[in-house]
Amino acid sequence: MRILVIEDERQLAGHISRALARQGHCTTAIPDGAEGLKAILTDPPDLVVLDLNLPGLDGLSVLARLREAQSPARVLVLTARGEVGDRVKGLHAGADDYLTKPFSMDELTARVEALGRRGATAHPGEVLKVADLHMDIRHRRVTRAGRVIALSPREFDVLQVLMQEPGRPFSRTELCERVWQRDHEYDTRTVEIFITRLRKKIEPSPAPPLIHTLRGVGYTIRPPS
Repeated sequence: MRILVIEDERQLAGHISRALARQGHCTTAIPDGAEGLKAILTDPPDLVVLDLNLPGLDGLSVLARLREAQSPARVLVLTARGEVGDRVKGLHAGADDYLTKPFSMDELTARVEALGRRGATAHPGEVLKVADLHMDIRHRRVTRAGRVIALSPREFDVLQVLMQEPGRPFSRTELCERVWQRDHEYDTRTVEIFITRLRKKIEPSPAPPLIHTLRGVGYTIRPPS
């Protein structure tokens, strides 16, 4: 993958770049938020490793502008901010995953590899349908009633799991295992955030809801009654 590291601690950025290069990735490091945003919009990478505390433009602002521009790049947020609220803000802003400093380089490379994997449980040429919601897996394109819906890569992955088995209940734990392929202490909250993001995008009023919460169980997707 082509990976852009936006991190103002130059020594750390160098360590990250070298670790990812050893895994076969092509990496570039930029220490400034505004310059990093310009680089992404000019020549989009496959994945961005994004620090939140940046000069020029902070990481949350970079992330928000990327999603406004419908950038398909996956984003792994790096932050020294240990509070749950800060991580939740990053996820709501459009991050696909987060890692809190200090972290092990092995964990960072593992999360990058997980983010790089596309949904592989369905045939790549398959088109999934639930009512008027259509998902083209090969082109990673989602429409509802003919209207194109811009999803982040992680949002697409969560929706794909649900759409592969309409009507089947998925627990929060199972969604974590299917999408993130790992455990961490905020998995349940992370799933809730992504479901909220999906609902806002695929269920604008007055469109009937498709994603349903099953109290004490989890979530399912099904056509309107």
